Formats: sequence, C-alpha cells, structure tokens
Amino acid sequence: MNALLGVVFLLFAAVPCIQGQYEDARCKCICPNPSVVNATTESNRKHYIGNVPPNKCNCDSVVLAKVGDLIKGKEQEFCPRCECKYESRNTTTIKVVVIIVVWAVSLLVVYMLFLVCLEPLISGRTGKSYQEHVDEDESHQMTTTQQGGVLDRVGHQQDKWKRQVREQRRNIYDRHTMLN
Repeated sequence: MNALLGVVFLLFAAVPCIQGQYEDARCKCICPNPSVVNATTESNRKHYIGNVPPNKCNCDSVVLAKVGDLIKGKEQEFCPRCECKYESRNTTTIKVVVIIVVWAVSLLVVYMLFLVCLEPLISGRTGKSYQEHVDEDESHQMTTTQQGGVLDRVGHQQDKWKRQVREQRRNIYDRHTMLN
C-alpha cells in the first residue's frame, strides 16, 4: 500500500515538470503532395502545420516556407489547392478535465479496495451472529438489524440478496419458471 502511494505521489509531482511540445494556436494547411504540381501521378494530401498569427494563416506563410524548393515557379498553381485553417485550443481546460477524470478513477479504485477489505469483516461477522433461515419473518429481521451495527445490516442485506439469487437460479434452471 505504501508503494502504491509513493508511485501516485511521484506521478503527481512529475506532472508540473513535464512540458509538452505543443501550442495553443496553430495554422493547419492541407495541401496536395508537391509532386502533383510537377506532373507526377501521386495525389496524396499532406498536412503542414505552422505557428503563425491568424492573419498569416495562408499557403504563402506556412506551406511555401517548407516546400518552396520543390515547387519553384509553380506557387500560383499549388497554393489554390491548399486549404488553411487557424485552430486554437485551451490546454488549461484539457488539463483540468484530465485531472478530474484521473481523480474520479482513483477514488473509485480506493472505494473498490475499501469494499474488498471490508467484505471479509462482513462475511465473518454475519456468519457468527446470524444463521440463514429459509422462512424468515419480518419481526426477526427488524430485531436483528436494530441490535446490530452497520456491518450487521449490510451483511444481512448481502445474505438476503444471495438467497434471492439462489432461489432465482433454482427456479430458472431446475423448475424452468421465472419469479414475478
């Protein structure tokens, strides 16, 4: 358990130190392959991404800076085939959402571990203090749950549920009938 807590602590301590190589805003141009302008048969489209201001999000600023040598003299033929879009995103919001999801999953895992550790206590106590009866009356149930603590009540409900499941299985598989 201490090792798990140590790993979780190290992960959360390392998160602020990790710097991604991304920008919140970018210009993304989708253009044909430069070989299309040079009259070859390849017609795949390529993505060109540049970090430029919104007013410079065009073929001249983003694409020609990267493939200018391949299409010299044919820029007017190549650039109209490009589609450029300026994209922006809020990475802070993305980080907050990811942290919330990680915390929710962590809480569910801790709750599951708590229930796994609690089950032996419940089954151990209910086995000693409560004998299973096929025909049980409501007054006996009320006195048992009032006298016992929370664990006894939870164990009693769990035993009741297990009996109902056994009865349903017996009715369905042995008698081929369904309960209402």
